[in-house]
Amino acid sequence: MADRPPTNAHRSASAHGKGQTPRHALVTGGAGFIGSHLVEHLLDQGVEITVIDNLSTGRIENLGRVIDSITLIEDDVDRGLDRLSGDDADGRAFDEIYHLAAAVGVDLVLDDPIGSIKTNIAQTDAVFEFAIANGHPRTLIASSSEVYGKPNTGVFSEDDDLHFGPTTITRWSYAHAKAIDEHLALGYWHQHQLPTVICRFFNTVGPRQVGRYGMVLPRFVGAAIKNEPVRVFGDGSQTRCFCDGRDVIEALPKMVRSEQCAGRVFNVGSDHPITILELAERVIETLGSTSTIELVPYCDAYRAGFEDLRHRKPNLDRIKEAVGFEPKFTLTQTIEDLAIELANPGTITTRREA
Repeated sequence: MADRPPTNAHRSASAHGKGQTPRHALVTGGAGFIGSHLVEHLLDQGVEITVIDNLSTGRIENLGRVIDSITLIEDDVDRGLDRLSGDDADGRAFDEIYHLAAAVGVDLVLDDPIGSIKTNIAQTDAVFEFAIANGHPRTLIASSSEVYGKPNTGVFSEDDDLHFGPTTITRWSYAHAKAIDEHLALGYWHQHQLPTVICRFFNTVGPRQVGRYGMVLPRFVGAAIKNEPVRVFGDGSQTRCFCDGRDVIEALPKMVRSEQCAGRVFNVGSDHPITILELAERVIETLGSTSTIELVPYCDAYRAGFEDLRHRKPNLDRIKEAVGFEPKFTLTQTIEDLAIELANPGTITTRREA
């Protein structure tokens, strides 16, 4: 697909009619579930956007409403950055970078651990190298609650010790890779004064998320829409805290632009736990489905020896203090909107239409 330059209409709107030079942001993974909502949100703020996405897990449909208002580079992150640095680059400096591109989802990590590790480490380093070579823009990277491993604490705080499972269990490769990403980010902050922010996402869900790589809520909603059995892995007593991606993207620009957030790690998510069994029941009830619940042993869902956390809840004190983060979407509303989006792709948008 050819790159699509911003339209003249958007350039005018983004300058707010005052002759100001608009901010310019780079979003890797911008065609993904979280990234596409962030792109819409930034456009509403008058920011010019360049997106790099190879569309391996992202979808061009997610950018359907704004595709003519952004520059899209359809490529891997490292090659896309080379194109931005090469002879064809337009010379515009970036004010901020949001690195959301990653290999995510339990199924993907288990099926392709080598590719996942390389993607999650090498391409993150490529982003940092690009940033220090191009004016030190403020840079935010997406990390994961997986980096906590399997601690004994009930609530996870950013400065807690990490406790990973053994390297013989493939699912922990993702946690190790994301932890290396964080070390890289902090290293570039300390050694090169690159203002980096690390966001550990906790079970971010919502419209545009797909269940293809094991994401639990779209799997449940997709089954409930079809009145098919909702498959719960394990005994369903494990708890998670689900936060709508449209709440998450409100916080990201505030964090990347904040002096006090640079060089720090932040939990980002909800702190209201629910068991996976209760989640399945909530989905079925909310959607008026006739689905039944089917418990599936982990060894049947994945493979022998698979490990899962019993409980995962973030301490949100740091992000609340820094940017006043407070999720607004209820889980029920998220379920309803995800069902609408799955049934009618493109229906749900973050962007406020003029």
